[in-house]
Amino acid sequence: MRKNIKRSDKKTFFGLKVNGPVFVSSIAIILILVILTLFLGKPIEEWFAKIQGTISNFVGWFYILLLNAVLFFSLYLGFGKYSKIRLGGQEAKPDFTYKAWLAMLFSAGMGIGLLFWSVAEPIYHFKENPFMGKFGGQVAAAKLSMAITFMHWGVHPWALYSVVGLALAFFSFNRKLPLTVRSVFYPVLGKRIYGPLGDSIDTVSVLATIFGLATSLGLGVKQVNAGLSYLFDINNNEIVQVVLIFFITGLATLSLVLGLDKGIRVLSEWNMRIALVLLCFIVIIGPSLFIFKSFVQNLGFYIQNFFNMSFWTNSYAGIQSEDHWQNSWTIFYWSWWISWSPFVGIFIARISRGRTVKEFVSGVLLIPTLFTFFWMTAFGGSALYHELMGNHEISNAALADVSTAIYHLLEQYPYSVISSLITIILVGSFFVTSSDSGSFVVDMLTSGGRDDSPKGQKIFWASTQGCVAATLLIGGGLTALQTASIITAFPFALVIMIMGYSLLKSFNEYVDKHKNDKSTD
Repeated sequence: MRKNIKRSDKKTFFGLKVNGPVFVSSIAIILILVILTLFLGKPIEEWFAKIQGTISNFVGWFYILLLNAVLFFSLYLGFGKYSKIRLGGQEAKPDFTYKAWLAMLFSAGMGIGLLFWSVAEPIYHFKENPFMGKFGGQVAAAKLSMAITFMHWGVHPWALYSVVGLALAFFSFNRKLPLTVRSVFYPVLGKRIYGPLGDSIDTVSVLATIFGLATSLGLGVKQVNAGLSYLFDINNNEIVQVVLIFFITGLATLSLVLGLDKGIRVLSEWNMRIALVLLCFIVIIGPSLFIFKSFVQNLGFYIQNFFNMSFWTNSYAGIQSEDHWQNSWTIFYWSWWISWSPFVGIFIARISRGRTVKEFVSGVLLIPTLFTFFWMTAFGGSALYHELMGNHEISNAALADVSTAIYHLLEQYPYSVISSLITIILVGSFFVTSSDSGSFVVDMLTSGGRDDSPKGQKIFWASTQGCVAATLLIGGGLTALQTASIITAFPFALVIMIMGYSLLKSFNEYVDKHKNDKSTD
């Protein structure tokens, strides 16, 4: 096995330290899609919408089943007989402190999305959601809106990240395979992972990462633009957004060149500090008592209705029914998280050497979920508080332009200019960490798992991500961004299924091999 690893690590392609088939295939497919989006214009936007609807209608049930299965699988791995397995072996020590580790995985895993949707999504579900037939009244609508938001941003996406990240970390650190998605398939494919099949797996992973990140970068730059327009009366349009994409991508490139420890880690820690400042501001200046009380009630209501919402597919609405609400929300989110999972999984795996399986699952699944729930309650709950008190300014703004919702919430409190400026800085900073960590991962995927490739290659992928996000934003707006995630998610969803089987098989072999040890680490 080690002989193959060395051969893979030494691959070059026209002087570049890359895996040629993966690099060329990825670039070719990305280039074709970018050119089509730019030159076809309106027809491609209509095509995006049609494809999004078709995939959602026919595959949505599969995404729902997969995300629930992954959740229970992650709990089984983290708190069952495999919990003491240590990533990297018995003597392995963590490369990063808990604080740095949690900051990096959170910045990579959610970041921009939390700021973009934390106010707007609860408002949207308050105005309309498919479960209102069971309940009635504004209070019930408010509780439902927060429970739905918890479902979309809670344990399901983090469970997905934990399973993908755990599999990649185990095969890299314990089985001594390259840190790429293909390595997880070694128990199934054997040495064929170094051939065309392995190249195809890594290419799918690259595409899912690029287009999943493009969605987040597109959302982030729209919110930065909305904030600048709100504070400084700068035009809110695609031209400004494209300029912002390239400016912030430049900052991401600088962070990437500084490296994982000096660039991404430091910036991630500052992200968390700024996020905590903004969160404390809302909790202290906003409806404090309501936030704490509603957090407890939101959590209980979410748990109470967990299975009903998580497995709901609207199947009894009629065979010919097209569920636009579920396609636009739940199916889009599940697709988005699936398309993000190779990027977040590899990144989390890279920074998690020395953790036990129990530490890994607890840190990746439980802690970020609780923080996310409180964040959503503080921002979304505050918006609902104003709505219930008869102040409809925030909901009107959210329904008119989702990217402005958080600024209209902050406007309800003192020091709104300062808090809005902090929000813009935080969105931009999350933008940078998503872009640089994503570029770091894509470069690893296209270079056979190595993380010491030339800086020029990392800069190339950072620039490519910016170009893809800008192109999709120009060519089809949010519809194009969402469709890109949904299209690339389907093939990787199949990869995740095989990945789960492969990981379980290897864990069993590992436990059997170490059954005479005092522990399985």
